[in-house]
Parts: sequence; C-alpha cells; structure tokens
Amino acid sequence: MNRHPSRPAETTAAGAAPALINESAALAEFCRRVERAPFVTVDTEFMRERTFWPILCVVQVAGGGMDKDPAAAAAIDALAPGLDLTPLFRILGDPNILKVFHAARQDLEIFYYLMKKLPAPVFDTQVAAMVCGFGDSASYETLVGTLARARIDKSSRFTDWSVRPLSDRQIAYALADVIHLRQVYEELGRRLAASGREAWLSEEMATLTAEATYDVDPSRAWLRLKARGGGRFLAVLREVAAWREREAQRRDLPRGRIVRDEALLEIAHHRPATAEALARTRGLGARLAEGPMGAGLLQAIAAGLAVPDQDCPRLEEKPELPNGLGPVTDLLKVLLKFKSEDSGVAQKLLASSADLERIAAFGEKAEVAALHGWRREAFGADALRLIRGEIALSAEGRRIRVFANKSDK
Repeated sequence: MNRHPSRPAETTAAGAAPALINESAALAEFCRRVERAPFVTVDTEFMRERTFWPILCVVQVAGGGMDKDPAAAAAIDALAPGLDLTPLFRILGDPNILKVFHAARQDLEIFYYLMKKLPAPVFDTQVAAMVCGFGDSASYETLVGTLARARIDKSSRFTDWSVRPLSDRQIAYALADVIHLRQVYEELGRRLAASGREAWLSEEMATLTAEATYDVDPSRAWLRLKARGGGRFLAVLREVAAWREREAQRRDLPRGRIVRDEALLEIAHHRPATAEALARTRGLGARLAEGPMGAGLLQAIAAGLAVPDQDCPRLEEKPELPNGLGPVTDLLKVLLKFKSEDSGVAQKLLASSADLERIAAFGEKAEVAALHGWRREAFGADALRLIRGEIALSAEGRRIRVFANKSDK
C-alpha cells in the first residue's frame, strides 16, 4: 500500500477548499463542534484487496441539523501520520448521538476492528429505505435523488484511497456521501414515524448491530464455504478452514492468498497425510506443501481426523418438502408481491422463496422469519389465511384484490 505524507487540500478556483482533516488538534476541534448534534452521518473509504483487515483511508462525518454550518462536515484522513482518532471514536461510542450510515455492514466491521466495540446507536438508511418502499437494497444515489433532490458525482468511486495526496475531487466526492445523507435520514425518519414502522426497523437493525455479526471466529470459518457433505469431511474442513483463518489474520492477507477455497474443499475430501500427497492438491504445489504452511495444514487435517464421530459438525438438515407444492407456492408469491406493493416494503424483507415453500408445506409450524414479528403482521398472517382457504385472490384489471372466501364461512 502506498503511504505518502498528507497535506492540506489545495484551494479550489472558487477560493474554498474541501474540508480535509489530517492533524489531531483539528480533529479534536471538529469533534467538539459536532458532538452537540443529535445525530451524525458517517461513511468510510477503505482498501482491502491485498489485506485481511480493511485499511481505513478516509472517514467522512457531518453533524445532523447543522446543514448551514460548513465546518460541521469534514473528511478525516485516517492515514495521516500521527493522527489520533480517539475524539472520533468517542463520538461513535456516545449513546446520546445517533450514527447514521448507508449500507453500514462494512463500515461497522471497520470500526469494530479499530475500536474493539461497535458504534451505537446506529441507523442504516438502506435498511430503512426497504421498510419505506424503496425496494431491495436501494442505492445511495437513488435515495439522494429522490429524498434530497440532489445528484451524486460518482466519478471517484473506484479511486485508490490509499494514495496521497488526496485531490479536491476525491474529498468533495467523499463529503457528498455524508452531507446529503443528513437529508435522506431526516426524510426517512419522517416516513417511518408517519407509518408507525419504527419497531420494524429496530428488529432489522438488531442483527446488524450485534457484535456476534462481526466476531471473526476461526472455528466458524468453514461455514463460509457453503460445503455439502457431512461427518469426517466437515470435521477436517472445519480444522483446515480455521487454520487458514488464523494464518490470514496473522499475516494480514486475504484468505485466497493463503489457500483458495477450492483447495480447502479438496483437502477435506481427500485428507492427505503426507507433504507429498498434500502437494498433489491443485493450486498448492510442492513448495507450499513441504514448508511451514504445509506442516500447519497437515496438523489441521490430523486434528480433524481425531475428532470423535459424535462431535463431527453437521449441516442443518433442510426439511423434506412434500410433492405438489408448486401451485400453492406460486399463489403465495402473488400474495407476497401484492403485500409488498401495498405496504411499500421490499419483497426480500418480507419473505424469501424458501420461506414461501415452507409455509406452503408446514403452515403455522414452518420455522421461518415471515411468521414472526412485524413480518407476520405485514405478510405472514395473510399467507396462513390464504393456504387455509380463509382468503382468496382475484384479478380486477391490472390489480390484485384480496377478499374473504365466502365459501369458507
């Protein structure tokens, strides 16, 4: 990664330079200014193509309700030598300041790694947008255009944020992501309050803001591989995947730079016991197999082989679905689309295709999210009524109508 000395941004032709902070005193002063705000909008620019841990390059922050104060929005050069991010972390951890992100998952992962805890409380405008009728995974550009009546210049989207100095165009691009986010958040907040769906959003945010979501536990790394099989295969896969995870973390390299997924799966299937046998794994070669990494892999394979049969991991067994569910599932899909359009909630958020199949097969006994919490209110209850014959669907022109099934009374 390139690390060049940072410098203040050059003044633009209009005489005003984009706000870039690269000194600890300036950051402390900025944080004192925005800590009075009821909320702050936050975004990050980072790199992780060549590392396991994300490299935070820039943090953008804007104080909510401070739109007329140009000094209440700044890009923070996280790579500036000697920059103390403690004042920023203090704001991110302040329970009295709401932190607003768009598509927060990766941003939260970065701060969890750096702070050893998650920012809190958090509001994710992408999740809120799905609850407010903007479809699946609404883009930030779409929300800014619709709710803030502004346009985003995305020309710097794929820039290398690790290279210094940062250009005025890069800084302006980065700041736009938090300046307009203030208006997006305020409008989504009004729509949530008007619809009474704040509790719906809280349920969705629970997983996103749980520390378990961001814990990098090597013993669970095998679950990322979407493997099929069982017994001894999974026991060995668990151990070799855990070994790779530890190596990737220790060396700060992407997992694929240690050993590719396909090689791990092949190793778990064939369970080589010697360096010579290990070297025959596609993509490894004799050099790796005969060196320290090969020794580590062989130890992991042996550990997997030593796991007692009763302690071997098992994949969750999917319930066997009866034949003939297709027409009922299709009917539930029509109801789902109708409920999504009627409520303004993204279909993906209400129910998945697997949910519909299980509801068709098992009714109330189906263990699916669609039958719990706010999803039951918005869709699940009527899905059960439909398969029980208590309601019916009809087409009226281009519209679907749901009505009580009179023949069932």
